[in-house]
Amino acid sequence: QVNLVESGGGLVQPGGSLRLSCAGSGFSFSEFAMSWYRHRPGKQRELVARISSDGAYGSYADSVKGRFTISRDNAKNTMFLQMNNLQHADTTVYYCKASRYLQRDEEYWGRGIQVNVSA
Repeated sequence: QVNLVESGGGLVQPGGSLRLSCAGSGFSFSEFAMSWYRHRPGKQRELVARISSDGAYGSYADSVKGRFTISRDNAKNTMFLQMNNLQHADTTVYYCKASRYLQRDEEYWGRGIQVNVSA
């Protein structure tokens, strides 16, 4: 059974930092690209950051570039999102996704973790 579990969310003041984790199980973690998404009220779901299966390549939404860093530890089947200089606009639920597109499309989602940025 595939399982993706996010952790590390919570309440932080503007300008603060949080580190999200996404632990995967039930699939070949190192063969999947991993991503973080968020869905802010009134906006479309946004791809926040994505990292290649080997961790060599990362990409970011313009809204988080320079503030967020995505990484992964394939030995521990875990992906991370270091979020610095958090702003109120970053408040929402963050989801991790595992994806692999070979003979068939495979996508797995976590349940999400709440991040609140407030003074």
